[in-house]
Amino acid sequence: MIAENVKKILSEISGGNPFGEKITLVAATKTRTPDEINEAIAAGVNDIGENKVQEFTEKYDAVRGANRHFIGHLQTNKVKYLIGKTYLIHSLDRMELADELQKRAEKADWVCDALIEINMGSELSKSGFSVEEAYDAYRALKKYPNIRLKGLMGMLPISENCEYLRSLCLSVRKIYDKIREKDDLFEHLSMGMSQDWRLCVECGSNMIRLGTTLFGPRNYPQTL
Repeated sequence: MIAENVKKILSEISGGNPFGEKITLVAATKTRTPDEINEAIAAGVNDIGENKVQEFTEKYDAVRGANRHFIGHLQTNKVKYLIGKTYLIHSLDRMELADELQKRAEKADWVCDALIEINMGSELSKSGFSVEEAYDAYRALKKYPNIRLKGLMGMLPISENCEYLRSLCLSVRKIYDKIREKDDLFEHLSMGMSQDWRLCVECGSNMIRLGTTLFGPRNYPQTL
């Protein structure tokens, strides 16, 4: 099933987005076993993303052949476990985190590729810079020598109003284009998960993070 799902999605996104950009599929591997992840990689997935640092480190040696993304909220005290191991961190959501990433990356003589996280719906339950803060955040984060900004990441709020969600996507795409005009390193717009990725691609996303679409429903550990 996993292989079939991967091939179906890869076929569907093979034509790129309406802006003529290639779409990168990141398999969201939260709660997935190394065997499941390796099956997805064998089927054509080149990029995998973990939400939790503990899972990232536990699975690191058991999974081969894919770029490692970190796509979840990152606590500053967990940064040290990702240094030198990530292809791309999607969740650069505050200056405090940038300070810690810079300190650890500089010490390791390593450059951290990262996306600036945008709180698309201004939700209190989510972190990230507001749409209004995004450009100023970019200019401030650009000053960190060991952080290489590669684009923007966002998560849509849950809503039945498609036009509202579309407007949020397009507002982030507008910021992305503004920055990209003057920054050749800016290449990723990571928007879209299993429930909304098609809308995000229509609005210009060129990187999608899919979990249940590829692997099926998650099996969360039972707690007493």
